[in-house]
Amino acid sequence: METRILVVDDEKDICDILQFNLENAGYIVDVANSGEEAFELLTDVHQLIILDVMMDGISGFKMAQKLRSRGNYIPIIFLTAKNSENDVLTGFSLGGDDYISKPFSVKEVIARVGALIKRTSLVKQPLETVWSFESLVINLRTNKVTIDDIEISLTKKEFEILSLLAQVSPDIITRTDILDSVWGENEYVLDRTVDVHITRLRKKLGKYATIIVNRSGFGYYLNLESKVDD
Repeated sequence: METRILVVDDEKDICDILQFNLENAGYIVDVANSGEEAFELLTDVHQLIILDVMMDGISGFKMAQKLRSRGNYIPIIFLTAKNSENDVLTGFSLGGDDYISKPFSVKEVIARVGALIKRTSLVKQPLETVWSFESLVINLRTNKVTIDDIEISLTKKEFEILSLLAQVSPDIITRTDILDSVWGENEYVLDRTVDVHITRLRKKLGKYATIIVNRSGFGYYLNLESKVDD
């Protein structure tokens, strides 16, 4: 299946450059010159958005916020001249997956697009808003995990690992794929890092600790047939 990308920028020249180069890289590319137009063009077929932050009307940040509030978790790469630490943190807090500053290298954009699509392709199906097993509930809209209606305090990485395991369940996912999905290619971490985080995650899951299973030589999976003690 070919990957379809939506490029959103109010500068036509930038849209033309990105469309030309991404199509040469094998992607199908649609273009919108405003947030309002982007909402009209965006469909379930699109697999990624390259989104300019500073636009008239609906800004990129506002568009991302609206998408996430509606339960749409399509991957977003922010593209902007605003590259201060606060701006970057704002972008990520609103659900952005990557951040590229202008002026940009076309090769870098294509590389980051490929890396993000690879990471998100680990999830077999579109994200569901809520995943549950007995009284264990993962809410992907609020980024909260509850057991018996009591919220469990997880770090961002722990939450992302658990939600990834839930989304690929019952399949096994390798440590390398977990690293690619949760940490990305811009962070250097060891395979052992996954084991450490999962050990901590199991402790926090209490009676549900045993559903996270390590199959030696393969990776991790959720055993939803595991007996849970009350």
